[in-house]
Amino acid sequence: METKEKQSPSNEHPRDRFKRLATLRTNGVLKRLKVLSNCSNRNIYEYEEQDIEKIFDEIERKVKEAKAKFHFPKKREFKL
Repeated sequence: METKEKQSPSNEHPRDRFKRLATLRTNGVLKRLKVLSNCSNRNIYEYEEQDIEKIFDEIERKVKEAKAKFHFPKKREFKL
């Protein structure tokens, strides 16, 4: 089964491809965050504050890392 992400015309403009994929991927991340927030129900789950800090510290670290890639792309090695 093909995903929506794989279905793209070969002549798709890079801007259109970015918008399509960024939208799909952002919505995927937002959906997964909503699913994660379901774990906050203390009637079903037991957790400590340090667990929450550990989870969100890692999420925030990865968000900063991803954002930095847009502002500071990898420097390419010098070639002649």
